[in-house]
Amino acid sequence: MPAMDTVLKRALVWIRRDLRLTDNAALFHALKAARQVHAVFVFDRDILDDLPDRHDRRVEFIWHSVAALKAELESHGGTLHVLHGRARDLVPQFAATVGAEAVYAGRDYEPFACARDAAVAESLRAAGRSLRLVKDHVVFELDEVLSAAGKPYHVFTPYKRAWLGKLNDFYLAAYPVERYLDRLAPATARLPQLAELGFHAGNLATLKITPGAAGAQALFADFQQRIARYKATRDFPAVKGPSYLSVHLRFGTISIREPARFAWLHGGEGAETWLSELIWRDFYQMLLARYPHTVTHAFQSKFNALVWPNPSGHFEAWREARTGYPIVDAAMRQLNQTGYMHNRLRMIVASFLVKDLHVDWRLGERYFAEKLIDYDLAANIGGWQWSAGVGTDAQPWFRIFNPVTQSENFDPEGKFIRRYLPELAGVPDKFIHAPWKYATAMLDYPPPIVDHAHARAITLELFKSAKAAPRVCA
Repeated sequence: MPAMDTVLKRALVWIRRDLRLTDNAALFHALKAARQVHAVFVFDRDILDDLPDRHDRRVEFIWHSVAALKAELESHGGTLHVLHGRARDLVPQFAATVGAEAVYAGRDYEPFACARDAAVAESLRAAGRSLRLVKDHVVFELDEVLSAAGKPYHVFTPYKRAWLGKLNDFYLAAYPVERYLDRLAPATARLPQLAELGFHAGNLATLKITPGAAGAQALFADFQQRIARYKATRDFPAVKGPSYLSVHLRFGTISIREPARFAWLHGGEGAETWLSELIWRDFYQMLLARYPHTVTHAFQSKFNALVWPNPSGHFEAWREARTGYPIVDAAMRQLNQTGYMHNRLRMIVASFLVKDLHVDWRLGERYFAEKLIDYDLAANIGGWQWSAGVGTDAQPWFRIFNPVTQSENFDPEGKFIRRYLPELAGVPDKFIHAPWKYATAMLDYPPPIVDHAHARAITLELFKSAKAAPRVCA
């Protein structure tokens, strides 16, 4: 394999979770290493064929973002070759077609991506080429933040302390891609239409979601004006508190370094709180890379013995927003209608599914995987395990959100509830969080599916039994 500092004749950059030109690490390294660089994106059938919804908002978002990046590359004399098929086959084939000596890509930490990349690397190696993966999706990855004993952190607070202690200008500096754009290979390429990929446009436009780097920059500019109030507003779903950048960070239409740099330099409790959320993102990516088995198994192995009852009809009622708890049902309608859910609500509905309805957290995680436009495996696994009490936290298993209290605290006037549950529009504020105390016969709304206090007691017994169960060596 050629040395990293050897000047290559041709290289290929494989765009994946980095759908932007600016501050793109893989593109920068490819351009700096080679005299001529081609760019390729693959609509991977190994992923797309498993999606149940042919109007999947994520595919639509990606398609528009790919189109925007392709146009931007063409404005600089290059293009983006867009392929449809199995990436593990097409990338090595396309590298051979353009005569690339090396393929550059941003490193991905998900188990599927790691296996795919290993297969691509082997195919390239057999043909005398190389796959060169670079860090781009996170600020710190893998072994870059370790304890004094050289071990990965399992608890967030000490990880955050070490993360901030290591941070400096170098790790947040943008890659100066623009210096080398004259090395883009002149070429033409066709963009297949969504229908050719087997998908159709959904409601992105109605939801006012703008894909691509332009959409990310518009949201980021808006959030910069609000970031000082982030800590005070972030937990209230009826308030414009979040950045709404999650889908753009997920697909890399904005570099993680840009918002992290702004928050770090800006300072203040709002920016510091938001930076902490970005650190959580790194933390979960590190944990997934280190412990890929947690996709299906509890991080705290003692809770693998926990058997969830999965009562008949409970998961379906949760999924279809028929639990009788307004904050839960409003949140699920937001997810089903828009593909987005406010972060506080994600914690509430996850806790409710697991600790009130006694449904296995993996069923909820998979449903989020189907619906969330910003779905990220690492963050979703981490969040669901945290809510279920089986993940990386000191003693979270007895943390059980009261859905009525959460509703009263974070949607006090019921504005969010009424937005998604119009059938409760006439319920007075006094009863909006627990409408069963009102004149329920007048409402087209179900009674509570469970009694929270009784469900809580069952959950505590489930966990106590699992902790007391004998360990079985595999």
